[in-house]
Amino acid sequence: MFVKRDIITQYKQTILGPLWFFINPMLTTAMYMIVFGRIAKISTDGLPQPLFYLAGICLWNYFSICLTKTSTTFIDNQNIFGKVYFPRLIMPMSTVTSALFTFSIQLLLFVAVYVFYILNGATIAPNVYILLLPVLVVMLAGLALGFGIITSSMTTKYKDLSILFTFIVQLWMYATPIIYPLSELSPKKQWIAALNPVTSIIETFKFGTMGTGIFSWYQLGYSFVFMCIVLGLGIVVFNKVQRSFMDTV
Repeated sequence: MFVKRDIITQYKQTILGPLWFFINPMLTTAMYMIVFGRIAKISTDGLPQPLFYLAGICLWNYFSICLTKTSTTFIDNQNIFGKVYFPRLIMPMSTVTSALFTFSIQLLLFVAVYVFYILNGATIAPNVYILLLPVLVVMLAGLALGFGIITSSMTTKYKDLSILFTFIVQLWMYATPIIYPLSELSPKKQWIAALNPVTSIIETFKFGTMGTGIFSWYQLGYSFVFMCIVLGLGIVVFNKVQRSFMDTV
């Protein structure tokens, strides 16, 4: 019920409706091409710019949507939580699930652009690592859910954190190789960038679909362990806060 609600109400009372699922990543890609491609002249690792940017945008949009919406779970749903009891964790989980609908549509857009460039002879080399996509999506969902519910639990008492968190998410995107290839960084900076658990996920997707990028089982394993720790900690904190949050929200 909550998943259906999230999907239906997302673009309710808009003129273009579901078309925004396509328009949003297309406009973002066009902006990146102009600002980072033509003006800043940042390399795309020899890949067509639309394809390079869309690969990062699809995964990052899913992560950021889940992260932003789950981080306000208690505040956004305090009226429902105050009327009837049900497992509170259902709310952030439904957000992560409903965001898969948006991700699927934007992934179809990426596939369409992907096929277009393959048919036009672009140097793209998909490989067996493309099969890791479901694992990558689960990892993004786990990271977003973990960080989101931790933030949501903290903002029940300190609402200023929600404003700060929005700023952190914006900075987080630039710390992730979406508008630039990781290979352009020096080895030392690559090591620092790899501390970001989302970095290896984005790079694995680009490597699997286009054969360009840096893939490492060690970095991907680090991201998976990081996700498990954050998600476990988030569930513990969330369950602790939900018992008394109505007194502080």
